[in-house]
Amino acid sequence: MERQQLPNSTLILIFGILSIIGCCCYGILGIIFGIIALVMAKRATEIYNAQPELYTGYQNVKTGKILAIIGLILSAISLISTIVMFIMYGGVDGIYEMQNEILREIEQNQ
Repeated sequence: MERQQLPNSTLILIFGILSIIGCCCYGILGIIFGIIALVMAKRATEIYNAQPELYTGYQNVKTGKILAIIGLILSAISLISTIVMFIMYGGVDGIYEMQNEILREIEQNQ
């Protein structure tokens, strides 16, 4: 019997990579892609474990799962730091004011 590609194995790897890249978007996209990749990886692992001799591409699933976990951690840190910044500086206006103060100080020191 010919071995076939494990369903969604490449997509899981892509979503794992996107979860790491998505941590740069305030963490929201990274969390979304990470959760999707983990859910898909769980299903693919169940399929593979039922009949491992029928499928190839399990390495992509394992790698995608690891990348998704890393992406989730980085995204959670990014999201938490963004929330803390908003709380500490009073929202977007407070952050802009802080940036303007820093720029004024840099200009004065030059």
